[in-house]
Amino acid sequence: MTAIAELVNATQTYFCLDCGVCTGSCPVAKVFPDFSPRQIIERSLYELEEPSDSTIWSCLTCAQCSVRCPANIDFPEFVRLIRDEARALGYDGVPAHNGMLQTITAIQTEDVQQNRTFWVEDGKTVEKGDVFYFVGCRPYFDVIFRDIDAGSIQSARNVLKLLNGCGVEPVVSNEERCCGHDALWNGNEDKFKALAEINLDIIRDSGAKQVVFSCPEGYHTFKEYYPRYFGELEFEPIHILDFLAGKIEDGTVALNESPATVTYHDPCRLGRLAGIYDAPRALIEAMPGVELVEMPRSRENGVCCGTTGWMNCSSCSKEMQMQRLAEAGATGAGTLITACPKCQIHFRCAKAAFDLDIEINDLYDMIAERIK
Repeated sequence: MTAIAELVNATQTYFCLDCGVCTGSCPVAKVFPDFSPRQIIERSLYELEEPSDSTIWSCLTCAQCSVRCPANIDFPEFVRLIRDEARALGYDGVPAHNGMLQTITAIQTEDVQQNRTFWVEDGKTVEKGDVFYFVGCRPYFDVIFRDIDAGSIQSARNVLKLLNGCGVEPVVSNEERCCGHDALWNGNEDKFKALAEINLDIIRDSGAKQVVFSCPEGYHTFKEYYPRYFGELEFEPIHILDFLAGKIEDGTVALNESPATVTYHDPCRLGRLAGIYDAPRALIEAMPGVELVEMPRSRENGVCCGTTGWMNCSSCSKEMQMQRLAEAGATGAGTLITACPKCQIHFRCAKAAFDLDIEINDLYDMIAERIK
């Protein structure tokens, strides 16, 4: 039995009904007709799929196929495991931005001195406490994507402002590392485990009982994959959107009125993979004067921003981003709201490249601007 055949068995991919719903749902297949999740599964079932197949890196792992699959096959997980096998044999995808993000992540696995809390400024933090704010890779994004004004550091600053506004002074650690999401999904399990072990030690030393995330990828990785590799966590992972929605509902946080018409983009890791749909909408609706206009493809049908893991960014990615921004513009909303730093970067990149007339904003920034 080949290694990929073993993955078919381990992930129960043999339940495939050969119906083609996955390919019909796939946003990549809509742009690149030669890409087909169904064909990858079929080749794997017949032990014909090869780790050298470059199409396995085209999958966005967005789970659009999985939520519609009548056999409940987790195709993103299947692809993730194939990539592990491919990379072990020396095959890889094409890193975006000349591999700069992969290099930064690799450096973080070492004993490196960082200055990743410079952005805190007058925010209130503590060295040890019950709540840990896991900032993720935001401090690096503004440097790399300064030409498009990524806004990642300001968003991190606003998340801290919101936590402080809720009476929380979180631990923010200068020793924190990347959560390992990209390494995990790009077939580099060793790098993922190295990063995760450092993060778990740092959080354990902080005494935190709750870890708050503003990045969907960090939240999903901690909640789903850290326990798989390291056992039950000693803390509760919580996404800031769920945290804030609860605070607004109980009256802890009040917001000022400021009129705006917006539409909201569901990030794949936050929506389909974490099931968080209601909290962001509740927060938007709680802002006096703000009207939410939904795009036709929203919630579980929301479409990916075009790339993931800083890998295989291509003409397909740009076409998907253009389609999504056109869909947002067609709602009549002047602003597309995101709740993911990568989605924001990808959409701002497309907006800048094609001089599109729509604003891209971060949900945390909107709330922070209105908090009383």
